[in-house]
Amino acid sequence: MGSRKTALTLTSLNEYELGNALRFAEFRKAIGEGEAALFWSQFEADRAGGRLLCQVCNLARVVDEARRLSAAYTLTSGHRGFDILHVAAALVLGADEFLTFDANQKKLAQAEGLVVPLG
Repeated sequence: MGSRKTALTLTSLNEYELGNALRFAEFRKAIGEGEAALFWSQFEADRAGGRLLCQVCNLARVVDEARRLSAAYTLTSGHRGFDILHVAAALVLGADEFLTFDANQKKLAQAEGLVVPLG
C-alpha cells in the first residue's frame, strides 16, 4: 500500500469486483492456479491491518445516483455501468478523492468534482 497515511476506503462493490476479477483471471489462466486465493488473502490482510476500510453505503442511494450520472453522461461519453456505480458510491459516501486507472472513469469522476490523482 505504499506510503498512504490514511486507510483507503472501499465499498462492497469494490470487494465484489476485485474477488470476481481475481477468479476470472485464474479461470483465463492469466494468473496461476491458487493465485486468486493468495491475492484475496493479501487483500483481507490489508483490510484487517487497517490499510483498507470497507465503508457501508445504501445501495438504493447509490443506484439512484448512478441513474443520474448515466442520464447525464453516458450518451455523450460512453460510460460502463460498473464504472458509474463506483463513482456514484464515492459521491454518496462524500468522497473528495477517487482512485482509478481507467481514463473514461476518471473523466466521469472529475466531471462530478472528485480529485483523481492517478492515471
